[in-house]
Amino acid sequence: MKFRRESKYGLMGLIYLAQLPPGRVIGVREIAAHEGLPQVFLAKIFPKFVQHGLVKAYRGSTRGYSLAKSPEEIPLREILEAIEGPQVTSQCFFWGGECDVTNPCPVHCQWREVRPWIEEILERTTLKDLILKDQMIREASENPPLRPDVRAKAPAETGG
Repeated sequence: MKFRRESKYGLMGLIYLAQLPPGRVIGVREIAAHEGLPQVFLAKIFPKFVQHGLVKAYRGSTRGYSLAKSPEEIPLREILEAIEGPQVTSQCFFWGGECDVTNPCPVHCQWREVRPWIEEILERTTLKDLILKDQMIREASENPPLRPDVRAKAPAETGG
């Protein structure tokens, strides 16, 4: 369950697309420019999202993509499976494809115990959840709280 850069870029692209008004069609170039992502990567990822029914592709004069479902209806599992494949949680977290029932790694039993929990989180977490978390992170980075030691040294307001 090691994720590639493709998953990171795909998630970032979908989060941006999902924050647009419903039905808005946008090109990969604009998504890549806004999110600071390589356009070449996104151009390879978005057809996978189309194939898995996460986004719709538009051709002709209005060329680009829009979400195929509302963000609340798209679980993180579907997004990752579209990019990484259906084995996204079946491979060992530590040894990847080298570990299986016939050739278990030293932590095979522990991974087997944790895997259902991770699968449940990936199913329960939706694109909407990711959008909300992304907005909170961006807002926090734009308005970082003052550290206590900085607040203490701030000049006091004077009346007068």
